[in-house]
Amino acid sequence: MVRHVIVWTLKDELNDCEKEKIKAGIKEGLEGLMGKVPGIVEIRVNCDKLDSSSGDVMLDSLFEDADALKAYSVNPLHVAVADVKVRPFVKIRSSFDYEV
Repeated sequence: MVRHVIVWTLKDELNDCEKEKIKAGIKEGLEGLMGKVPGIVEIRVNCDKLDSSSGDVMLDSLFEDADALKAYSVNPLHVAVADVKVRPFVKIRSSFDYEV
């Protein structure tokens, strides 16, 4: 299995209210892919961070294997969520993938 973790930092020009709506949209959009995109074992978006965190939103997901993760990255359902709910609002994206 492969764990796929992403941390996003939202753009500075967004106010707190906008950030809360965006985080909720990211959570709903990505977690809504469970059962719709083959190869996803689990997918969670965490928006409740401690003050010591450097990012705003974290995706923690588990895939059957590296091929499933690769297929997810280009799956039209995932791309639609990323293009509408994530990418327009993100300043920094960091990712870390590893086998478990």
